[in-house]
Amino acid sequence: MTFISHPMVKPDSIEKREYQLSVAMKALDGNTMVILPTGLGKTAVALLVAASRLYNEGGRVLMLAPTKPLVEQHLRYFERYLLAKSPEGSEASPFVMFTGEAPPDERTADWNRASVILATPQVIKNDLIAGRYTLADVSLLIVDECHRAVGNYAYVFLAQRYLATADKPLLLAMTASPGGVQEKVQEVCANLGIEHVETRTENDPDVRPYVFERDLDYIPIDLPPDLKAAIQTINSLIEDRLALLASLHFTVPKREKLSMKELNAINAQIQQRIANRDPAGYSAASVYAECMKLKHAVTLAESQGSEVLKGYLAKLVAEGTGPGGSKASQRLAQDASFRELFARSVEWTHELHPKPGVVLGLVREQLEASPDSRIILFATYRDTVQLLVDFLAKHGIVSERFVGQATKDAEKGLSQKKQIAALTRFREGEFKVLVATSVGEEGLDVPSTDLVIFYEAVPSEIRSIQRKGRTGRSGAGRVVVLVTRGTSDEVFSHVSVTKEKMMHKSMRTIGNSLASVPKPLPSEQASIGEFAVPGPKIVIDDRETSSKVVEVLSGMDMMIRLERLPHGDYAIGDRILIERKTARDFVDTLIERDLLGQLKVMAEAVPRPVLIIEGGDLFTQRDIHPNAIRGVLAAITVDMGISLIYTKDEQDTAQMLFVLAKREESERGERKVHPHKSYRSQKEEQEYIISAFPEIGMKNARLLLSHFGSVQAIVNASQGELAAVKGIGEKTAEKIFEICRKEYT
Repeated sequence: MTFISHPMVKPDSIEKREYQLSVAMKALDGNTMVILPTGLGKTAVALLVAASRLYNEGGRVLMLAPTKPLVEQHLRYFERYLLAKSPEGSEASPFVMFTGEAPPDERTADWNRASVILATPQVIKNDLIAGRYTLADVSLLIVDECHRAVGNYAYVFLAQRYLATADKPLLLAMTASPGGVQEKVQEVCANLGIEHVETRTENDPDVRPYVFERDLDYIPIDLPPDLKAAIQTINSLIEDRLALLASLHFTVPKREKLSMKELNAINAQIQQRIANRDPAGYSAASVYAECMKLKHAVTLAESQGSEVLKGYLAKLVAEGTGPGGSKASQRLAQDASFRELFARSVEWTHELHPKPGVVLGLVREQLEASPDSRIILFATYRDTVQLLVDFLAKHGIVSERFVGQATKDAEKGLSQKKQIAALTRFREGEFKVLVATSVGEEGLDVPSTDLVIFYEAVPSEIRSIQRKGRTGRSGAGRVVVLVTRGTSDEVFSHVSVTKEKMMHKSMRTIGNSLASVPKPLPSEQASIGEFAVPGPKIVIDDRETSSKVVEVLSGMDMMIRLERLPHGDYAIGDRILIERKTARDFVDTLIERDLLGQLKVMAEAVPRPVLIIEGGDLFTQRDIHPNAIRGVLAAITVDMGISLIYTKDEQDTAQMLFVLAKREESERGERKVHPHKSYRSQKEEQEYIISAFPEIGMKNARLLLSHFGSVQAIVNASQGELAAVKGIGEKTAEKIFEICRKEYT
């Protein structure tokens, strides 16, 4: 074996592979997307490019990865093989891992001392928005799992900011599976400023010597009679709902043809009818929700089994019979056929689906043949993950679940710290079977994984490739896909294979089409020097940073501070507090949470509360009577005194916030606390003065003036005399009395 020889790579550490060297050399010529099957050393290519850039250009290397466990894995790899030095020449490690857990000042200090920074994208995005550092001296930006660079994902913002502000920018994007749709790949390339694509497959001549055999087996499984009967019942419920939609003059397919594509087409019809204020649209929306729930139940029955289905049916019944349940859940819970199905499911005392037993047999067979094996079992749903962990434990096989951070219902997530710890224990052999959801699909570095089991087929070619890439990395491996006959499992299996073939075909031609792909627009981000000049200032709630609004604001000539605001989303000075809601969020919060209570607290916190409603028509979002919406808007503006502003989209919202901040910043001299009115009668002036007392308002001001006859009499009144006025009360009287006599300081 020969090794890479480079001044910044540890001697005799990285195997010399010609395809990796070739790809790395091409990546040094311009912004490049590298597509390599999992296990063929994308990280090694990244390290070679990083070593070359640090050696020739200096500066810093920033490597981004979507999850903390993956960032931690890259950190260990770079520390092990790269000979980097701190830019300050200090003894501190030149490598640093950024997480949101560290205080901002500590991250700024770490940035200044390190030459290689490894981080999740959101923490870097937040720091750039807050102006804690810039990307000016970053000579290489590495974007791992770059297929995520679509929509509003942080990769898009960071790539565009980097290419616009770095002194010597070079971007390296890496993925095993960019996707089979050429338009999607071109979107990724456009968002990252990619100039050319370097791709290899396991069949390329320079790659073939390093590829280990990987068997791919599909195991067909038959549904048991009880689950078949349950599916028939659910399908008949779906047919009833489709018939109801048809009676409302919607175009619907036959139940056998009801795919997600067809469901989306039905929803588009419904939304159009709602936009036209057709009452049938609102009724249909609830029926559509029933169809979605029932379709999901069919998927669970076919691919996950009776226990997961039983849990889902129980959840629907609880929603439909409890307070606050949706109309769709309520109608399902009242349906005689659905209630009969639920009653049958309660009587299932064990898992009916054969899949858990097949999994057990595969795991036992592998461990008996090779006791030191590592096995990864992928399942889509957390309920299934827990079911499999419990099932394997019942039969004497220790396994651990590997799921995301979010806690869903009663199912607790795993923090990133616990994810890293679980991977370490798995890698070191403390347990042999890892049962994972999709969070385990990207970047798991477990070289000795011998067997990967798909509990169900997945329709995504990206997820399929990622899962299969968990084995065959350093030795022969096996992939097994469990496919239930005559179900969506078979459809998904065929779809993923077809999409994977399309992806490889499109990758061979995508490089030629990059010349026509639009490059990212230059950012208008102000320089650090410009921040020294006092300009419009805005405080942004740190939970808002995922929105496009904040990205646009960060490109303007503003001073931005991120912090956790107790009320509102944006604060301008000490007078203005802004709550931002999309039209849909406004209506959802009105129905499902306490919108008016939330706004009331904000209105009481500052003199100038503002509500921005962004995009869409409030009256078409959900099945609510228009007068109810109008009543809420009246309460917000008239009763609470909140200024209401409508904006078209996130860009428009950002521009409005900028204008508000600029206007507030430009105000010099004393500001009037009360709104200006050109003319008031003497009576109105008196009411106006007294209404400004704490918790008085116009109604009580008139009561006090009617009782005492003048402003002076109210000011001179004793606390007891004030409290004697009907509607005032002891506490309000005490406040008036004290504020009239307290010395002004």
